[in-house]
Amino acid sequence: MRKPRDIDAELKALQEKAKGLKARKVSQHGELVAATGADQLDPDTLAGVLLAAVETKDSAQREAWRKRGSAFFQGRSGKAAGASASNGARSGADGGAHAPG
Repeated sequence: MRKPRDIDAELKALQEKAKGLKARKVSQHGELVAATGADQLDPDTLAGVLLAAVETKDSAQREAWRKRGSAFFQGRSGKAAGASASNGARSGADGGAHAPG
């Protein structure tokens, strides 16, 4: 006769694993924000951009974003575009911060 499975222990282990995976996902999203230079944006602007992306129904726009993201991760032209975009964001932020006031 086989030993019965401890369903409660298995369920608890799965819940712990899910909790760990969720924490990892949140951490990776934070790393992604930093890697793309989006950490230069204020939180309200970043949230607005993300909400617009989530709400868009334009499949052509979503596909363009997907391709650009894929190129970024593969280190192709998306990386250069991301660097120039983040440099532009930094210079704009620095320009405002260093302007005589």
